[in-house]
Amino acid sequence: MHPTGSFGDMGVAPPLSAALARMSIRAPTEIQAACIPPLLEGRDCIGNAKTGSGKTIAFAIPILQKLSEDPYGIFALVLTPTRELAFQISEQFAVLGAAIGVRTSVVVGGMDMMTQALELGGLPHVVVATPGRMVDHLRSSNGEWNLSRVKFLVLDEADRLLTSTFSPELKFLFETLPSDRQTCLFTATLTEAIESLIEAPPRSGKVKPFVHRTLSTVETVATLKQHYVLVPSHVREPYLYHLLCNPPESIASLRRVTPEPIKPGKSRGKTRTSQKPGPDEDIPIQPPPTIIFCTKPRTAAYITHLLQTLSIRSTALHSRLTQRERLTSLSLFRSSFIPVLVSTDVGARGLDIEDVAMVINWDLPNEPEEYTHRVGRTARAGKGGVAISFVTEKDEERVSRIEARIGVQLEAMTMPENMVLEKLNAVSTAKRLANMELHDSNFGQREEIHKLKCRRKAEA
Repeated sequence: MHPTGSFGDMGVAPPLSAALARMSIRAPTEIQAACIPPLLEGRDCIGNAKTGSGKTIAFAIPILQKLSEDPYGIFALVLTPTRELAFQISEQFAVLGAAIGVRTSVVVGGMDMMTQALELGGLPHVVVATPGRMVDHLRSSNGEWNLSRVKFLVLDEADRLLTSTFSPELKFLFETLPSDRQTCLFTATLTEAIESLIEAPPRSGKVKPFVHRTLSTVETVATLKQHYVLVPSHVREPYLYHLLCNPPESIASLRRVTPEPIKPGKSRGKTRTSQKPGPDEDIPIQPPPTIIFCTKPRTAAYITHLLQTLSIRSTALHSRLTQRERLTSLSLFRSSFIPVLVSTDVGARGLDIEDVAMVINWDLPNEPEEYTHRVGRTARAGKGGVAISFVTEKDEERVSRIEARIGVQLEAMTMPENMVLEKLNAVSTAKRLANMELHDSNFGQREEIHKLKCRRKAEA
């Protein structure tokens, strides 16, 4: 039984305990209490816990403590499936490790390769990277730096990394990294790939990894209220608008006072606030912090344009934006200047954004485990939250698979049809304008270019 009273009881050094206290973190969560001691002892670790349970601190504290005893770079490599998560993890390392002067570097796609190469040449202590860009740098390196002395390898969101999408890059990295490293896998969902690693015999000279599993068979937290709304796919827009203007009572009080919207200029719809309403239109009260998840980038762009036209402040997060545009969108949402983030699944993994009140699934995800990650953006760290999924005529099987996966039945939510239809004309006009704006911005052409690039990369 691991101690759970304080971080000091687990052997965490005073400077790091003090750093946690400054972040108002005084008692370890279950996964932190379970995983920090064996990691400090030098063991490999596989940690499974629900979203929002503090997995980053569970691996960051042991890395920083070992680094303080023998500081050199590059000491740790942390791999993540998404760029946004890489930046977030780097920020947490910087805050926790400020007292020991930790230097971090983020190595992800969409950013300048030369700048990243210069940072790696400076031998930062902790590199947080997406696998593809890390491999690109290793292959183009002139020997100014290498990974031969890496002490820790972390796979965060390991269930996503251990898929065929990342397997070539991971194979290359595993062959490059030293065999005596400590390896840590952390995930909110256990998959067959992870289970097979748990059962596999240990590497030569190693003991079997320490494994922590969440004891609950329910993948989502108890403080999350999960609903579905039955609605035909072609009329979701007025229901979405009504829901944002009239959020559930349990979260309506979480609306935030935000600055008055500025008059937008010409935009592709990534980070502007809202279209100026006509003289006969009322500016709606802005919703509490909400993330709307869509399956495709084009849908995310369309919904963003639609809501901006209806004077709901929104911004987009998807793979067709530049990395700077993606970071700007996240910054605007985090700061509460914009209350609605419209995202594809690039925003579903690991992002810790304070006080997200509501998650809306415009599209249900293709894989049931992605539902867990999406709704995990709210009801974090013991707080409450609401998840509402639009269920269309195509989604019966998806709902059944999601409910079987999470161990919870979604609760039906009814919406007053007469009130929804009151704004039908305004929403219909906004739909036309949103589609026109997408057409004018050549979004479809950009999609085709992206598909062509992906096809050429796969054939290379």
